[in-house]
Amino acid sequence: MADVTMRIWRGDANGGNFETFTLAQNEGEVVLDVIHRIQATEAPDLACRWNCKAGKCGSCSAEINGKPRLMCMTRMDQLPEGEVTVTPMKTFPIIRDLVTDVSFNYVQAQKVPALLPPPMPERGYVMFQEDVERGQEFRKCIECFMCQDVCHVIRDHEENKEHYSGPRFFIRYAELEMHPLDTNDRRHLLREEMGLGYCNITKCCTEVCPEHIHITDNAIIPLKERVVDAAYDPVAWLGRKIRRKHNRTADEAAVQPAP
Repeated sequence: MADVTMRIWRGDANGGNFETFTLAQNEGEVVLDVIHRIQATEAPDLACRWNCKAGKCGSCSAEINGKPRLMCMTRMDQLPEGEVTVTPMKTFPIIRDLVTDVSFNYVQAQKVPALLPPPMPERGYVMFQEDVERGQEFRKCIECFMCQDVCHVIRDHEENKEHYSGPRFFIRYAELEMHPLDTNDRRHLLREEMGLGYCNITKCCTEVCPEHIHITDNAIIPLKERVVDAAYDPVAWLGRKIRRKHNRTADEAAVQPAP
């Protein structure tokens, strides 16, 4: 088979440049295989994060020819002929070479209020299968953070990051909000603290998801509808007045008061 030319970004937070490696292409290889061969021969100090090599851990996310992909699931023979460029995810701070600091996502994960079910009835909890299936799609997430990488709010607007969860966590909020046993109300939290309104539903997150989760259509848009209903629906407002109830504030939802 013909040789393959890999153009790989090398460096750290202080800067770097591209290095070019040319080596024989083996049949059936994925990008991660080639990276490992480069590590074993020409560049043993090349930093690359990976774990399962089966597309299930999300560790080997990188930008291949400018598009976020899993290196372990990107076949070399499916890429356009010519030089293959591999760079770290642009949205997150660079640690070294292809490894980025994705700790922003773990900080956002800590802000998600957990499931808050009602007290267990004597007969136990009862759920319909259709309710189970609705949230099952969101649990396929492998936390590769490629959806976070392409989100323009995170990538291009540093000033918004502190109050913006991003698409990975919007599907987590959607799973909780759609759970039939959850008693918390996170709608004002999503609006006031998690930045749901910043998303303009371009669907770039959906396009790069390796698990084919319909992030925009099945999570973000339904969440936006729920938030608007909570804030502006006059019928819902009248119902709350009659029943003497109120939507939970962002602070109330965050601390998870007992039902």
